[in-house]
Amino acid sequence: LAEIQAEINELKQQVEFFKVDKKQLETERKENAKAKAKIELDVKNLSDGQSAAQQARSRYRSDVESLEASIGQHEQELEEITPQYNTSLQEEASQKGELETAESTRQRLYAKQGRNARFKNKRERDDWLRDEINNGYPQLAKVKAVRVQTAEDISELENEIASIEEAISSLREQIEGRGENNESMQAQIREAKAERDRLSDERKELWREDAKLDSVISNTATELRQAEQELSHTMDQNTSRGLQAVRRITRQRELEGVYGTLAQLIDCSTTYRRAVEVTAGQSLFHYVVDNDDTATKIIETLQREKAGRVTFIPLNRVKPKHVNLPTGDDAVPLASRLQYDPMFEKAVQQVFGQTVVCPSLVVAGQYARSHGVNGVTLDGDRSDKKGAFTGGFVDNKHSRLEAVRKVSKLRDDSDAQKSRSQEIKRTLEKKDQEITRAVGNLQKIEQKRVQQENSYGPLLQELRSRGNDLQNKKDTLDSKHRASAKIDANMKTLTDQQNAHEAEIASEFKKALTRDEERQLENLNSTVQDLRQRYSDLSSTRSDLESRKTILEIELRENLRPRLDQLRAQEFDDRSSTGAPGSLKETQSELKRINKRISTVEAKLADLDSSIDSSTSQIQDLEKQHQETKSQLDTLATTLEKSQKRAEKSIRKRRILSAQATECSARIRDLGILPHGALEKYAKISSDQIVKRLHKTNEALKKYGHVNKKAFEQYNQFTTQKETLENRRGELESSQGSIEELITVLDQRKDEAIERTFRQVSREFAGVFEKLVPAGRGRLVIHRKMDQRDGGEDDDDELEEQGGRKKGVENYTGVGISVSFNSKHDDQQRIQQLSGGQKSLCALALVFAIQQCDPAPFYLFDEIDANLDAQYRTAVAQHLRDISDSSGADNNGAQFICTTFRPEMLHVAQKCYGVRYQKKSSNVVVVTREEALEFVEGERV
Repeated sequence: LAEIQAEINELKQQVEFFKVDKKQLETERKENAKAKAKIELDVKNLSDGQSAAQQARSRYRSDVESLEASIGQHEQELEEITPQYNTSLQEEASQKGELETAESTRQRLYAKQGRNARFKNKRERDDWLRDEINNGYPQLAKVKAVRVQTAEDISELENEIASIEEAISSLREQIEGRGENNESMQAQIREAKAERDRLSDERKELWREDAKLDSVISNTATELRQAEQELSHTMDQNTSRGLQAVRRITRQRELEGVYGTLAQLIDCSTTYRRAVEVTAGQSLFHYVVDNDDTATKIIETLQREKAGRVTFIPLNRVKPKHVNLPTGDDAVPLASRLQYDPMFEKAVQQVFGQTVVCPSLVVAGQYARSHGVNGVTLDGDRSDKKGAFTGGFVDNKHSRLEAVRKVSKLRDDSDAQKSRSQEIKRTLEKKDQEITRAVGNLQKIEQKRVQQENSYGPLLQELRSRGNDLQNKKDTLDSKHRASAKIDANMKTLTDQQNAHEAEIASEFKKALTRDEERQLENLNSTVQDLRQRYSDLSSTRSDLESRKTILEIELRENLRPRLDQLRAQEFDDRSSTGAPGSLKETQSELKRINKRISTVEAKLADLDSSIDSSTSQIQDLEKQHQETKSQLDTLATTLEKSQKRAEKSIRKRRILSAQATECSARIRDLGILPHGALEKYAKISSDQIVKRLHKTNEALKKYGHVNKKAFEQYNQFTTQKETLENRRGELESSQGSIEELITVLDQRKDEAIERTFRQVSREFAGVFEKLVPAGRGRLVIHRKMDQRDGGEDDDDELEEQGGRKKGVENYTGVGISVSFNSKHDDQQRIQQLSGGQKSLCALALVFAIQQCDPAPFYLFDEIDANLDAQYRTAVAQHLRDISDSSGADNNGAQFICTTFRPEMLHVAQKCYGVRYQKKSSNVVVVTREEALEFVEGERV
């Protein structure tokens, strides 16, 4: 019944767990259904917006293609015009240089012609030319400096333009690759969300298992308390409290070698369980430990905490007796039917080693008398080897071993469940950290995506700013190039002028130009006209090309490319707002995950419903079986009761017959010893004839009523008793002799120890007294009973000379002191004849003598020098100092703490303390020797 009920309870608990899981899964299913409805709505909205977005993207593609074609045409045309423009610009510059050279040469010739008319002679002309040459050098240097600065500016502008063009290229790549980056970002977001959802699902499973485990732990704790309460009812309260305290102490102090109670360390089949419990009794709750030190530690803690009483079995001290157990089939050693670890063999043999299991109490009693063992039946009836019988009714519903096994199992289950709960909690903490990291990673990716979306406008703005800056830099570079060309031309003009002045200085002074110079001037006039015409044509061509080039660049920079960037930005924004294909795919993927999760939950719910139905069906079957078993047990109980009544009747009849048999046996014993073959003689005679003959014989025996019929039997009995008593007397006399011999040896050793100690103390006393009183002599004497009769006493020297006297502690009456303070030869005085100071000195000498024989670590003396004279105080103080200083040389050194009001002790003290009364309390302080002497002198005054 108990097993069926336990199985029913386990199934009911399992059903409760299933219901808890079902409730959690239903809650999860509702949450998933809500999430599914929301995601389906999002999918519908995204799908609806997808068609509109598709039309918008078609218009966008046509606009983008149109703009890209226009941009391509403009760029192609610009690429064709730019080389022509550059060539025309170079030709124009070259033509302009030739024109300026010709103009400069012609101006110099005109100037020379005019100078010749201004000067009277060559000297005036040369002076003026030298002044012009000198004035031209600073201008030439300044132009050179400007030329160098302009070259540096041009180089710097070219580097800046290259950098800006590289930056613009990078910005365009970022803008053009924005869609790909967004798709990559969306993929990363989907992966991060999937990882977060996976970790969340794992955490939910752990939460569910943790909740279930908490319920299991709670139920196990309740069952454990009930089991411990049932177990505590099988023992006294002190033992129950003690066992709980031992478990707690072992766990807190982490003691090793504490194995458990005997009931926890053994196991047996249900057949022998009752026999084991009856045999062990309270020994089942004895605690097995490795040694007596462990037991002592726990017992001291139990006493200190007042936490109950426990009996311990230290394995190092247990020595079970070897018993000759019977080997018959009707006597099974109980220890052989137990299962246990071999290391606990001694403890098991100590409790069960002298017990055998017998089929009946009669057989158990026979073996108890014949082999000196304890016999026990399977029903728990016990026959002690000392003759006692124990038995009766035992309630099989309450088993100590079963209670211990149940408690141990529940404790193991509780420990395993708590360990698993802690492991789940640690795993939950790790999952929380992983989820936090996954959410943080998702937030980082989302933030990065938002930053990317928000960065498109600034990118466009930066691109426009960079384009404007590039155009400004190019315009500045063109102006710098033009300025450089002018500077080069100006520099060439100045150089040619300087060279011409120097050449003119070297020439002869003439009022008019030479013939060659006149011809050159005429040629230059016609050349300048031609050059001006060609320069004008080239300038017109360059201007037309420049105008077209500028129009194309402005169209590309200000119109076409901004419109293309705007369309691309609008397309990205539309994709973000109306739902891009990636968002729709992501939402559809989320919907698939939700559907899969709902399917999983539905499958789990179906499994749970099936498990609940199956468990409920099993519970119903078990309850039906429980009722049937209970009915069968009631029927068996009724049958057993009837059988017990019949057995009681049989027992009463057996008792009557046993009494009659005993009476007949007594009558037979009264007949005495029968002759051999007396019974066989009447075996064939009928009972009626035997009765008649018995009647005649009884009548005849009445004549011999005064005869002792048991004389022969009593003679044999008394003879056997006499032999036994004589043997016993011999053993006792032998034991008495051994004991008297041992007493004599021990008395002799005791007397020798006492006399040896007395001689040692007496010798040390004489030496110490001679140090304290150099003019005197002192000794210890021992008193005996015969000395009191003879009027004498013995000292230690006379003990060895008294070989004829009887020795022994019983002959000693005491120890005395005999001293002389004035001479070593005068008669010595007893202690009763001395003054108070002399008695104090003798007592100190005896203490110092004992200290020499049996040193102590320190001594505390309270004003030992109060009754001593000055010379004896000095001697005592010096002796104390000698003993204290001898600590480094031998083992007799000691520490002396003395209180005194005399200066002699202070002169030899190593450290002085004073007691002061301040603020209603006494305080001990360290003082110097001078302060102590001053205090003592003040007390004496």
